[in-house]
Amino acid sequence: MAKKKILLNAFNMNCIGHINHGLWTHPRDTSTQYKTIEYWTELAKTLERGLFDGLFIADIVGVYDVYQNSIDVPLKESIQLPVNDPLLLVSAMAAVTQNLGFGLTANLTYEPPYLFARRMSTLDHLSRGRVGWNIVTGYLDSAAKAMGLTEQVEHDRRYDQADEYLEVLYKLWEGSWEDGAVLNDPQARVYAQPGKVHKVEHHGGFYQVEGYHLCEPSPQRTPVLFQAGSSDRGLLFAGRHAECVFISGQNKAATKVQVDKVRASAVEAGRNPDDIKVFMGLNVIVGATEALAWEKHAEYLSYASPEAGVAHFSASTAIDFAQYELDEPIQYVKSNAIQSATKNLQNNDWTRRKLLEQHALGGRYITLVGSPEQVADELESWISETGLDGFNLTRIVTPESYVDFIDLVVPELQKRGSYKTAYETGTLREKVFHGSARLPEQHTGSTYRQTASLTGNTL
Repeated sequence: MAKKKILLNAFNMNCIGHINHGLWTHPRDTSTQYKTIEYWTELAKTLERGLFDGLFIADIVGVYDVYQNSIDVPLKESIQLPVNDPLLLVSAMAAVTQNLGFGLTANLTYEPPYLFARRMSTLDHLSRGRVGWNIVTGYLDSAAKAMGLTEQVEHDRRYDQADEYLEVLYKLWEGSWEDGAVLNDPQARVYAQPGKVHKVEHHGGFYQVEGYHLCEPSPQRTPVLFQAGSSDRGLLFAGRHAECVFISGQNKAATKVQVDKVRASAVEAGRNPDDIKVFMGLNVIVGATEALAWEKHAEYLSYASPEAGVAHFSASTAIDFAQYELDEPIQYVKSNAIQSATKNLQNNDWTRRKLLEQHALGGRYITLVGSPEQVADELESWISETGLDGFNLTRIVTPESYVDFIDLVVPELQKRGSYKTAYETGTLREKVFHGSARLPEQHTGSTYRQTASLTGNTL
């Protein structure tokens, strides 16, 4: 029986400090060049050389102002501030690659669905079908206030809004233009057939939309749908909509429980358990030998900022950890922040000292350290013991973290049959799922496709 091939995304953000804070001060780190096109095109070419499935680009709208009730630490350590738009990176990177996918984070709370549908279709056209969308609803009060709200929308209601947002998008992407709508016939002077292009009329609790999708059908129509959310409401949403789910695991047993819940959510929505690919965030520090890897680990630690990591985590939980003494128990407070982040604090057995130790590398993701063989062993173990499909590989020092992995770990995984030796042809969805470029029939989005050519038909 053939080994399960590990899926791999590079995890990044259009900013300096992403997950592992403080490492921008490392002399070999180039993350302060994030403002240049070359920084991104070189990264894209590097990742394609390593046969990465995609570049997953995180994003936030707002700032991390919970810690010390200020943005002093985020500004000094560049904790996802400043941060530039992720979508504008794709055209340049797509132009220098042929196979690399792009998972783009966009907050639906602040993006009107009609124009967002056009932007994603445009990128899907320009990349020849290599675009995915990481669906987020936001969790920062600073973002809500910057966008004209008095406070962040309540957690579950954000998902109610997201359900309707997706319904509008499916109508635009899947239903507005039929497959045969575009003739492109100069002799007949017909580019698109009027009877095969339909007006969307949506009148819901959150959105009022009347209009035709502005783009002709792109290779995937609906981009590959990514989502991260492990609350009960988030899992319900994932089961219905998500094709790839991103989780943050701390040990194999708990991660297996998370993976099983994601697959069960797909089944409950009438889909197959394997219709969702599950990725976990991960740090890897690899050297030609174990000793060299641990030497590199020690070097990285000397530049990392545990306090910056805790300041980031403060925003994720909506708890100002700076108000606590080093060994004072942190009190759990229910909020509209990231529920998976606050869950670990509910036993009230965490202290600021414990958090600083957890964030020794500037972030709290699991870190694998070792030789190529040791790292490959662990990656295979995580896949086999948890049911994961792959990993979102963070950067610690950029681009060094990715280059090391590609040069040292990828060949070892390929030798074992755990990683592809060439890209498959087709769109991002075809590469990841080995099927159609379009949403599968059992996905709710497919129900919005037009099957009849009725002039003036509406959705």
